[in-house]
Amino acid sequence: MSDHARSLDPAVQAQLDRLWSLSPGADILGLERITQLLGRVGDPHHHLPPVFHVAGTNGKGSTCAFLRAAIEASGQRVHVYSSPHLVRFNERIRIAGDLITDPALAAVLAEVLDQADGIGASFFEVTTAAAFLCFARTPAAATIIEVGLGGRLDATNILPSPAVCGIAALGIDHEAFLGNRLVDIAREKAGIAKRDTPLVTMDYPRPIRDAIAKVAGDAGAPVFARHDGWTSDNDARSVHYQDRNGSLRLPRPMLAGAHQSRNLALAVAMLRHQQAIAVNDDALRLAADRTRWPARMQQLSDGPLTRILPDGSVCWLDGAHNPSAATPVARLMTGWRSRGPSALVIGMLANKDAGPVIRKLAGMVDLVVTIPVPDHACHPPEALAVHADALGIPTRPAADAADALRQITRHFAAPVKVLIAGSLYLAGDVLRANDEAPQ
Repeated sequence: MSDHARSLDPAVQAQLDRLWSLSPGADILGLERITQLLGRVGDPHHHLPPVFHVAGTNGKGSTCAFLRAAIEASGQRVHVYSSPHLVRFNERIRIAGDLITDPALAAVLAEVLDQADGIGASFFEVTTAAAFLCFARTPAAATIIEVGLGGRLDATNILPSPAVCGIAALGIDHEAFLGNRLVDIAREKAGIAKRDTPLVTMDYPRPIRDAIAKVAGDAGAPVFARHDGWTSDNDARSVHYQDRNGSLRLPRPMLAGAHQSRNLALAVAMLRHQQAIAVNDDALRLAADRTRWPARMQQLSDGPLTRILPDGSVCWLDGAHNPSAATPVARLMTGWRSRGPSALVIGMLANKDAGPVIRKLAGMVDLVVTIPVPDHACHPPEALAVHADALGIPTRPAADAADALRQITRHFAAPVKVLIAGSLYLAGDVLRANDEAPQ
C-alpha cells in the first residue's frame, strides 16, 4: 500500500523521492529483504533497548501510546516506531521521546538508501531499517515497535528477542494479505511470538485462542491471555486490573470508549509480564490520564475546518476503517440523534469494505456526507452514498472535508455533532487542514 509520504523539508523530500524510485511500489511480505538491508547497515536490530512488540488489527497504536505514557511517567525515555503517519512522516519515528527532526530523518534515510541498491526493499522496510538505526544509536530505557501489517512476515518481526509481545483486538482487514478468516489472521499476528518471550493477548473466541496458543507453543512463547493470565473490567470511573502479582485500580483513560480501557489494560499487562524495565503502579495510573492518540475519537479544536460549522458544534475525528474499528465508535455515538442534529462525514480507501462500516456508523446520525480520500485510491463519494441511502439516511457527496462541513452547516444552520471517519489518511488530511498536526 502506498503511503504517499510528502515533506515540506527539501532534504527529506529528496530522500522520499529516492525511496519511491527504488522500492517496488507494493507490499511484498517476507523477511528476506529486511534481513539483507539490515545486514548492510550493521544489524541495528540486535542493539536496541528492550523491545515491546505490538500486533493487532485494531488498538495496537493506542496500546503503544499507553505503553509510552506509562514508561515516560516512570521517568524513563522510550523510542517508538509506529505507522502510518497522519500529517508528517516524522510521526513514525520518536527518538527518546521526541519526533525525529527533519535533518536527522533526511540523513538516516540517505544512509539506508545508499545501501539498498538491488534489494528491492519496500517503503516500509526502508523506514523500519532507518528507525532501528536511530534507536540503536540513542540511549533509552525501552523501544516500542508497532507491527505494520500482519505479524509473521512483517518487517518488524526481524526483532530477535523482545522483552514482551502483545496482540490487541483482532478483526478482518488487509484481506489481500491476511485472508478473510479470523483464525488465519490470528495465526499471522501470533507469528511475532518468540522463544521464552511473554505473549500477552486480549480474550478471543476459543478457535482464535487455540490458534494463537498453537503458534506460540511452537515458538516456545508463554501466553498470558485476558481472562486467563490476567483480567480487567471497568466501571464509570475506573479500570480494575488483576494478575498473579496483585490488583490495580486505574482511572478510566482520557481516550474515549470502553475499548480504550481494554487497550490500557493490555499495555499494563505487557508491562507487568516483562522483566526488562521497572514501571511502578503510580506510572501506570498516570498513563491513563496522560495518553493522547490522534484521530482516535479525537475532539477537534478550534481551527480553519471546525470554524465552518455553526457556533456550539462539536466535531470528532476517528480513523475507523473496518467494521471492528467502527463498532466501538458507533457505541460512543449512541443517542446522538436524540440530542440534536448530527452528521457523519466519511471517506474510505478502495481496498476497504465500505458497506459494513457505513452501516454501523450512518444509523447514528441524521445526515451522511461522503467524500474522497485525497491522493489515494478510494471509493467514489457517489458509491459510498449508495450504502447510506439504503438505510434511509439523507446522504450527499462532497468534494472534500471542508465542502462537507459547509454542506452540513447549510443543512442544519444550528449546532451539530459531527464525526469524520473512514481512513487514517483522511484523518491526516483533516488534521492538516485544521492546523492540528501531531507533536
